[in-house]
Amino acid sequence: MIDPVVETVWRRLSPRMLVVHPFQEVVRAAPALLGLLVAGSSSGGKGHLWSVAGVGLMVVLGMLRWFTTTYRITPEHVQVRRGLLTRKVLTVPRDRVRTVDVTSHVLHRVLGLARVEVGTGTSERRHEGRLKLDALTAAEAARLRVELLHRSPAASTTASTTAVTVTPPAGSTPAAETELARMRPEWVRFGPFTMSGLVTVGVVAGFVSRLVSEGNVDLGRVGPVRETWRWFSAMSLPLEIATVVLVLVVFVSVASTLGYVLAFGNFRLTRHAEGTLHVTRGLLTTRATTIEERRLRGVEVGEPLLLRAVRGARLAAVTTGLRAAQGAQRGGSMLLPPAPRERAVSVARLVLPRVSSGTPEAAASPVTAGLTAHGPAALRRRFTRAYGVHALVLAALLAAWEWAGLPSWTWLTAAALLPLTALLAADRYRSLGHALTSGYLVTRWGSIVRRRVVLECDGVIGWNIERSFFQRRARLATLTATTAAGKQGYQVRDVDLAEALRLAAASTPGLLDPFIVEARTMSTLSANSM
Repeated sequence: MIDPVVETVWRRLSPRMLVVHPFQEVVRAAPALLGLLVAGSSSGGKGHLWSVAGVGLMVVLGMLRWFTTTYRITPEHVQVRRGLLTRKVLTVPRDRVRTVDVTSHVLHRVLGLARVEVGTGTSERRHEGRLKLDALTAAEAARLRVELLHRSPAASTTASTTAVTVTPPAGSTPAAETELARMRPEWVRFGPFTMSGLVTVGVVAGFVSRLVSEGNVDLGRVGPVRETWRWFSAMSLPLEIATVVLVLVVFVSVASTLGYVLAFGNFRLTRHAEGTLHVTRGLLTTRATTIEERRLRGVEVGEPLLLRAVRGARLAAVTTGLRAAQGAQRGGSMLLPPAPRERAVSVARLVLPRVSSGTPEAAASPVTAGLTAHGPAALRRRFTRAYGVHALVLAALLAAWEWAGLPSWTWLTAAALLPLTALLAADRYRSLGHALTSGYLVTRWGSIVRRRVVLECDGVIGWNIERSFFQRRARLATLTATTAAGKQGYQVRDVDLAEALRLAAASTPGLLDPFIVEARTMSTLSANSM
């Protein structure tokens, strides 16, 4: 065991961060520094001196981050102390630790370092519940992850009176590890259909815009840019639109594929004997996330429209302590990157508690169970909402064409898209469905991004039933299952009120008994008044 007196001493991050922190500060301030250099050079001044001074300032700031940051781990808490003028101490109780993410960027990996983020599951959207250590040695980061999440029950109950448990040596692996999924080279074909390259377009455009603004650069005077614009301006309007669309599609596809490879290269999902799921991914920047299975409340199978067209899907965990708000690909809840839908379904069946392959329940897995349709009223509501929005847009374009001189092709294009609106409404209805099977509530919705959520009934802590004016007229309701996991609420949309009450009562027997009679009475009164 480690001496508890020594363990409570404040410790510093790895001294190798004296290289990484200054570099990070210089990269963060790169647009402003380049702007100073360009502005000084174009005006005949000493812009290079100001740039050098700026780099020196960023280096000093980066070094101060190391000198002013310390941390310690006690049997009860994980604490980080930082700040020079304003001293701050962030404390995380060890029994509140939900996740430990270990990330290594390229420079981190060269220096043998890793950044550790300890999540508690509170205020995740604002990152207030996450404690960051940037950075520790890779061996220390691995030991810390095992120490905080792979603790035995005995160690947890005696943490207040004994020292922390001894962790495995650096580089060691758990005694029992089962591989559930691994990245396949053929999965790269799903990269262009993730459309993540749109983010790259925005980042590049923002960087160029800031550089031009900081450096006071006139792009019209740059030869290649001027010639390209002259060539583009000589085209007709339809050809200009086609060229822009083609260039954008090619760029986004290439960027999306490259981003897919970099983000999900070396992906691996494993189950450990300590009761955890371990996800590792990343080609240049590696990330390792550990999920406690006892906190897993379900899964979400996401099928964006383009990905669905090529029979692909992605898988995310519905569990406490993970940043579901950031999305399945970027947050720690990702269990499988965009991959064949059959593979996503099989992995979901493997990770769900009590529903694993090889058991009688596997045949009736909630991931593949048939769903109950929501009836003609929900279908009419889908078409009414779709055509209502489309009609408002078309009317606005017609008014702008009549009185503001808007080109006629705008409202003609909107009118031509009416069949597409019908297809979208029909697809949204086909996506609606729900089921209650094997102790899980299953709900599906969406068209642009179709989502199927499988939520453990034991994880439901409450129900919300909402009815808008139009839903009351159609005798429909939206049932929301409240939970402490994932997005904290999952909806069964536009379902018959009687079915919503039955579903809630069957999912959590006894929870709604005091309210069922009153709700049914209100439903009867509402029906009689129409």
